[in-house]
Amino acid sequence: MPLLALLLLGFFAEVAVMVAVGNAIGGLWMIALLLVGTLVGLSLVRRQGAQTLAAFRESVFQRQQPHQEMADGVLIAAAGALIMVPGFISDVVALFLLFPPTRKLVSRRVARKAEAAALKFEHQRRFGAGQVVEGEVLDVDAGPVVITERRELT
Repeated sequence: MPLLALLLLGFFAEVAVMVAVGNAIGGLWMIALLLVGTLVGLSLVRRQGAQTLAAFRESVFQRQQPHQEMADGVLIAAAGALIMVPGFISDVVALFLLFPPTRKLVSRRVARKAEAAALKFEHQRRFGAGQVVEGEVLDVDAGPVVITERRELT
């Protein structure tokens, strides 16, 4: 649900910015600016993708694990998708992902989050989901046990 709210917020922000820009410079100029931004962005995606593919091949050729190159490729693909979405905010975010130093920052953050999620998953797999069942310890010699209430665990 939070993802849907974030997408709706992004959509409304894109529309608001396009309306503001259209009012400031005119509707046809805004469309022309969106088209130019898309063409420039796609050429940048192509160039950065080619550089990342060359770096990937070099890493594989040197028998190194191409973790950074794979992360860069995924972020460049996301930037390409954002460039194709009409709007100025998505274009700025895409350019942020295409710029190598900021892309490296984003990929490191994503890698840290993925590592934390993997560790959490491994801990849950090993030790259970962490469900706590409240109850009392009864002494076996205390006599018969009477169950007064039964609850289902979810």
